[in-house]
This record gives sequence, C-alpha cells and structure tokens, in this order.
Amino acid sequence: MLKLMRRINYWKFLVYAISLTLLFPFIALILISFGDTDGLWAHLFATVLIKYVANTLALMLGVAFLSGIFGVLTAWIISKYHFVFSKYIDFMLLLPAACPAYLVAYAYTDFFEYAGPVQGSFRSLMGWSSARDYYFPEIRSLGGAIFVLSSVLYPYIYLLARTAFRQIPESYIEVSSLYKRSEFWTIGFPLARPAIAAGVALVSMEVVSDFGTVEYFSLQTLTLGIFNVWIGMNSITAAAQLATCSFAFIIILLVLEMRSRSGRRFNDTSKNQRYGRTKSLVGLKATFCVTFCLLPFCFGFLIPISILISNLVGSFKWLNLMDSLVILRNTLMLSLIGASLIMLIATLIGSVSQVSSDRKLQNLVSFSSTGYAFPGTILALGVMIFFGFIDNILVFTEIFGLNLYLSGTLIALLFAYLIRFLAVGYGSVISGLSKTSPNLVWASRTLGLGFSSTITKISIPLIKKSIIAGGVLVFVDIMKELPMTLLLRPFNFDTLATSTYQFAHDELMTEASLPALLIVLSGLIPIVFLNRLLKKPEF
Repeated sequence: MLKLMRRINYWKFLVYAISLTLLFPFIALILISFGDTDGLWAHLFATVLIKYVANTLALMLGVAFLSGIFGVLTAWIISKYHFVFSKYIDFMLLLPAACPAYLVAYAYTDFFEYAGPVQGSFRSLMGWSSARDYYFPEIRSLGGAIFVLSSVLYPYIYLLARTAFRQIPESYIEVSSLYKRSEFWTIGFPLARPAIAAGVALVSMEVVSDFGTVEYFSLQTLTLGIFNVWIGMNSITAAAQLATCSFAFIIILLVLEMRSRSGRRFNDTSKNQRYGRTKSLVGLKATFCVTFCLLPFCFGFLIPISILISNLVGSFKWLNLMDSLVILRNTLMLSLIGASLIMLIATLIGSVSQVSSDRKLQNLVSFSSTGYAFPGTILALGVMIFFGFIDNILVFTEIFGLNLYLSGTLIALLFAYLIRFLAVGYGSVISGLSKTSPNLVWASRTLGLGFSSTITKISIPLIKKSIIAGGVLVFVDIMKELPMTLLLRPFNFDTLATSTYQFAHDELMTEASLPALLIVLSGLIPIVFLNRLLKKPEF
C-alpha cells in the first residue's frame, strides 16, 4: 500500500508540474506588463482605449441578445413541437457551428459590398450610378459583425437550451396547462435559465476572443487592439498591459458561467417520471415554425457556403487545388499532433485529479484548464513572452555550438494550442469519469493493481468514447484557429486558416474560397458526431 501511495505521489507531482507550466505564460504576461511603455499607454487612453472597451461591450451584448433569440426560440420549437422536416431541421440548426465566423464574414462582405453582385444588380436594375443614389446597409460595421457572429455562434445556446427543454418533466407542463399559464415563460424559460446563461457566457467568450471577423471589419475591439499595439506599434509591454485589462471581461464571464451552474435545481419527485412530449403541428403554424427555424441556418450556413462554392466554381484552378492540398497536409499534421498531445495531457491530469483526494490539486488542474476562455491574441502574447524567457536561458547552448531556440517553432505553437484547447479535452475526460463508478477504481486497487495499471486497464477503457469525442472536437478547433497560428507559426508554414486569412486580407476572395470550404468540410464531421452523441441516453 505504501508503494502504491508513492506511485500516486509521483503522478501527482507530474500533474502539479504540468498545471503550473500551463500557467507560466499568464504569469509572464503579468510580469512584463509592469514595464515602461514610454507614454504609449497615455496615448492609447486619450485616443482609442475607450473605443476598444465600448465596441467590445456593444459587440458582446448585441451578439448575446441576437444569438439568444436564435438559439432559445428554435430550441423551444424543436423540443416541444413536431412538424414536417422537424427531425432534419434539428440537425441543420447545428451546421453553422462548423463555419468559423471569419469565413462567414469574408463571404458576406464579398457578396454584399458595393462591388458585389447584390448592389451591382440593384444599380443595374434601378439605373443608379453611384452609392449616393441609394442606401444599402454597410456589412463592415458593428451591426454587420453582430449579425455574422450571432449566425454562427447561436448553436452554443441552441444545444444547451434544447437539452434543458427536453428534460422538463411532463408533470410541470400539466400544472401550467391546468392554470392556463404560458408553458415557455412560466416553466420552460425559468427551468432552462442556467443552461441558457451558460450558453450565453460561452458565446460572449467567443465574441471577446474573435479576431478574424473584427479585423476584417476594422472594428476596434480589445482583441484587435492587442494585436495592433503589439505588431503595429511594436510595444509588447503596452500589449501586455492591454491584455491584462481584457482579463476583466473574461473573469466576469467565467463568474457568470459558474454561477449559472450553481443555480437552483428543480426535480420531479413523482414515482413515474415522464418528460414532455412533442405536439404535432400542421398548416400555417407548421409553416411558420419551419420558416423561423430555417432562418438562422440560412444566415449561418447555407448562404455563406453557397457564396463560397459559387466563387470556387466560377474560377477553379488545379494549381490552387495542389497548393491547398499542401496546406491541408500541414493543417492535418498540426491538428493531429495537437489533438493527440492535448488528449494525452487531459487524460493524465483528469484521471489523477479525480482519483486523488487532494483538493488543491483539483483546483489547480481546473484553473490551468481555463485557457479556452481567453482570447487567442492574449495567449499568443503570453506564450511569446514565456518562450522568450526560455530562449534567453538557452543562450548558453551556443558554447556547445547548438544554438537552441523555441520561439517561432511548432513547439511554441503546439504549447499555445495546449493551453487554449485543454479545456475541451479536459471537459470531455471529466464528463466521462463522472459517469463511471468510483467503486471500480477502488476495487482494482484493492485487488492489487497499481495506479498506472488502474488508469490504463480500468479508467481509460471506460471513458474511451469521451476521449475520442474530445479529440475530434480539439482536432477541428485547431483546424479553425486563426490568431495564435497567425502570430506563432514558423516562417513559410501556412494552415488553412492562415491561408484563407491572407487571401481575404488581400481581397482575393476567389482564392480564399477553396481553403475556406476545406475548413468547413472538416468541421461537419464533429457536428454529425456530436449530434448523435447527444441523442444517446448514455455516453
């Protein structure tokens, strides 16, 4: 038994070391923020800082509101009513999650801008000669960004709200009907409020983290401000200080998300528990439901994908395909290595923290796995500073003629991915472990199996599906990731996301369509997998 405890202590020491290492970039970011900016901070405060904060707040609130309408109302309709094509629409509402927001922004801008086909058709039809002859909403604006981000982020709210609505006991619905009260406002919305709040918090985190959309729309937010100060003004200290200010938004969102989880719980205490049944709709009501549910699908998937396909078909070149296949190979390699590394670390720290009774270790692991909540530019900045410190230490290797360095290598990029997406893998592992009986672990230990054998022979086989699910989601997240890859990638190393960004940034939307479609195609696989997974009664 003493020998077993020593082995566990070794594993605990390893998890402590990994968790602390994941926190070093944030520590480095805070330390460097105490440096001198030579008056640049005062300049930022007098010129653009207030605009950064105001735009970030306005964008976050606008997207939370519009995506909430899309996600909650469609979830209620799908959960409570059955109508023609409702089964297929349920799946179609998840498809926008496969589209990165910056791809949708590129497609809509190319389609609705002044030189695009929509305004061009209006001018030809009406005989207008310039933009002064008519009014057309500007897609590159705050309103356009809210529309684009809401169209692709509402599935976060839809998934959680749909699950919560389907778990409402039938007895509650019967009580509301008995008193002739609204099922949605008196039963559905109050019971699903924690799930909806969690979904809104996730959407808000994605908005604060977004870089590609706000950069393409020239919308001055804190995330874009960090990038501009770091790259444009060549002040890593001022960028670090601006990044620490962004922590306030993240902390508020994290607190809101955690408080939503700790809300009151309502349980049906009846002996034979039944969940709400769907009502059949026909005629005008069914038509309205189909139309309303198809709107967010069209906005977030059908229209932008159709635009990208039309751009690609109009000027397809085999040379572009061969170049994209080389970039696809880089992307698949990076995503596969990153997903494997992340799931290995997630399984290790998740298993050890769950088996261990060390509350400090569990809290440290949970805190080190919150990198998903932070914008990619902040994480990239922290990783760059941290690896800069390491490179200064590795200077001594020049004595031996090695000249080792880590900045600007795939190691730095993979480390950034580990910090950013560990939360996805860790959440999947913990979800799987929470559904397995701890008695199995203690039984294996009683029978003489060591800690390593218990993990490999008991825990991992039981959560194999959770590990696979987390790995697939991490794989696709890495394929879509833009700001960290753009800032930390080695020279002459492109991924689908960076290639799409560069083409779109140069207004070459035709060339950007092929890598953009490859990203979307890779994102459809986990959407199908996730949809089937959530429909199973047990994982």
